[in-house]
Amino acid sequence: MANANAASLTVVMIKPSRYDDDGYPITWYRSIIPSNTLAALYGLGRDCARRKVLGEDVEIILEPYDETNRRVSPRKIIAALKRRGGKALICLVGVQSNQFPRAVDLARPFLAAGLPVGLGGFHISGCISMLPELPREIVAAKEAGISLFAGEAEDGRFDEILCDAWAGKLKPVYNYLDHLPGLEGQPFPTLPASELRLSLNSRSSFDLGRGCPYQCSFCTIINVQGRKSRFRTPDDLEAIVRENAAQGIDRFFITDDNLARNKNWEGFFDRLILLRQEHGLRVKLIIQVDTQCHRIPNFIRKAAEAGVKRAFIGLENINPDNLIAANKRQNKITDYRTMLQRWREAGVYTWAGYITGFPADSKKSILRDVEIIKKELPVDLLELFFLTPLPGSEDHRNALRRGEWMDGDLNKYNLHHRVTHHSKMSDKEWEEAYDAAWKSYYSNEHIETVARRHAALEGRSPKAVVNYMMEFKAVYDIERIHPLEGGIVRLKYRTDRRPGMGFEWPGVFHLRMAGESVWKLWRYGRLFLDGYRIIKRVKADPQRAAYMDTALTPAAEDDFEHLTLFTETAGAEAAIARKKTQDRIRVEFGSAAKPAA
Repeated sequence: MANANAASLTVVMIKPSRYDDDGYPITWYRSIIPSNTLAALYGLGRDCARRKVLGEDVEIILEPYDETNRRVSPRKIIAALKRRGGKALICLVGVQSNQFPRAVDLARPFLAAGLPVGLGGFHISGCISMLPELPREIVAAKEAGISLFAGEAEDGRFDEILCDAWAGKLKPVYNYLDHLPGLEGQPFPTLPASELRLSLNSRSSFDLGRGCPYQCSFCTIINVQGRKSRFRTPDDLEAIVRENAAQGIDRFFITDDNLARNKNWEGFFDRLILLRQEHGLRVKLIIQVDTQCHRIPNFIRKAAEAGVKRAFIGLENINPDNLIAANKRQNKITDYRTMLQRWREAGVYTWAGYITGFPADSKKSILRDVEIIKKELPVDLLELFFLTPLPGSEDHRNALRRGEWMDGDLNKYNLHHRVTHHSKMSDKEWEEAYDAAWKSYYSNEHIETVARRHAALEGRSPKAVVNYMMEFKAVYDIERIHPLEGGIVRLKYRTDRRPGMGFEWPGVFHLRMAGESVWKLWRYGRLFLDGYRIIKRVKADPQRAAYMDTALTPAAEDDFEHLTLFTETAGAEAAIARKKTQDRIRVEFGSAAKPAA
């Protein structure tokens, strides 16, 4: 810890995890996904310290904690703050709905010690944005003395928080949702290398834009970050890359919900290509894009040249009726194969999100659709989710208005637990379909199929994609959590268990943990051996370069009537009819017609 005196404000920034089903915070020796909100607030705090917003004689000390890769012990933090002296502010940052219960539990001992606590994130912002009255859990947090923050902290908002904390006058609520700041030239997300090395591959994160113009009913982003996009500049991007490169960090997750709709995308990619060619700064990127990105000239090619290694795509569903029901009209299933093939040809791994539980879904249709994806779409990793009415979304607001049942435990709102009933499936059927879909997609047979697709590309080894898929399979099958919550070596602490679930006796806890560790090692060993055998078989195939299957068949040669993707639902047949009409118009008039909704 830095040296301090009475003229100091220590800002403890905590990104909380959530509890697993046994009541233990999900913490890893190394986590997979870094917290961009933590990095953003740290960057703003660093700027406040540099500008001396509390006065020339007041030191601002920043202490970031990401609970997904570091145990957070309020007792130890409080003791350290007392030894240090000076004032303190506890910030619980980026709190999503599923993390809200843990965040409030962390806040209680700080409040009991007389320390001011602020809490912000998508749960607070989404509820304030969409609901006429605050939910009881937020009201209870406010009554307990937690200061609530809604909106974004740039443009001097964090200055105000620090000044109020220094004066001992934190407001009960800070609501900036009506005044979303511009991002050009704002302090950018950053964290010390010591914190970044607690994530797998020392990966950092940053955003290049916020907001989304689309209207998906299950989404909270449009109601928190707005429907009008705001952007950073290529100069901002270069500053981010150079600062991280100076501390040995070259892997990044760009957290924009849809980088393809960022008006500066080409300037960003061109700048990264220039930094790579002329300055040797070779970054490795994960980005998020929509299903129409391949229609933007040069987007995929330049993404690959800029250093994009993985692209997350919101596929969401292959039934157009479901997509329309969720206002996801921008997704055209007739484009899926072409789009995925372009990414594959560019050497970029594709991750697709897929939601189960739309109105037209049934257990049979979900399993059928997963089989169609496996056979006909060249996607690499599939991330399955339960359709969840997240607080802050239109779905959640509408469900409340209709008086529909929703699970009262916010800890389950991580898209990996069923928290509502379905109109066509029983609770058991929906849960069975979700589990069966995971196991079907990540069967050894399909992992080998995907490996063969990659081995058919010149210069591409099947090893990386097999490792990715086995990691997802391991986290789901062995750890029993969603792979996006995964990491390396799970950590559990007996006394950190969720209040109300009770502490296990020390002997029982440690004996159970020892047995669990042995079982996990055996299971991980089995998966490692399976993956090794798949890689060996694929590499040993002398005909691997000639591999071809339905998913790899050039989309231009599609015979729509003979692909199951286009014949199993009325919505798919209607989509094909629209596409044929549009193609005919293009041919007859020699210009691109506006796609139908």
